[in-house]
Amino acid sequence: MSSSVDLSECPSPHSLKNRMLRVLWGWVWLLLYRPSPRLCHAWRRMLLRLFGSRIGKGVHVYPSSRVWAPWNLVMEDHSCLADSVDCYCVAPICIGAHSTVSQYCYLCSASHDYTRANMPLTTAPISIGTGVWVAADVFVGPGVAIGDGAIVGVRSTVLRDVEPWTVVAGTPARKIKDRVLHQ
Repeated sequence: MSSSVDLSECPSPHSLKNRMLRVLWGWVWLLLYRPSPRLCHAWRRMLLRLFGSRIGKGVHVYPSSRVWAPWNLVMEDHSCLADSVDCYCVAPICIGAHSTVSQYCYLCSASHDYTRANMPLTTAPISIGTGVWVAADVFVGPGVAIGDGAIVGVRSTVLRDVEPWTVVAGTPARKIKDRVLHQ
């Protein structure tokens, strides 16, 4: 089915200030964040804070992790963004205390409304609770909340909320079992 639709008017939903800050952050990431030695977590925490991130104590952010808009990132105490995590925080992304987002994960807080001809940007926050482990190469979509203590299995696609203290896996992610801690 085809129709004649003018797609020329697709203005950026982001303010000039937002776009300029992202350009500046891109240069800071390229020149100061990315080349920093692996163990220099404090340096990267400081750079993220300078751009508005709310970063707790003992947070580990690795140099190959990407953060799209640091002012939309909250990382509570002792949380971690591992190697090559892409944190596309167009809307706020909050990572709870003692939670780990493992290597190659993609946290995506934006999409497009494909039902409209110009496919405008849509955004929704992502919330990752306390004591969560998001295993390697997981995609977490816009608007998802992962409950406290949950585990998301490797290479899963999380498109719906995850209940606290559950183990989920697959594409789309489904509950595998409850997470039970042993003494």
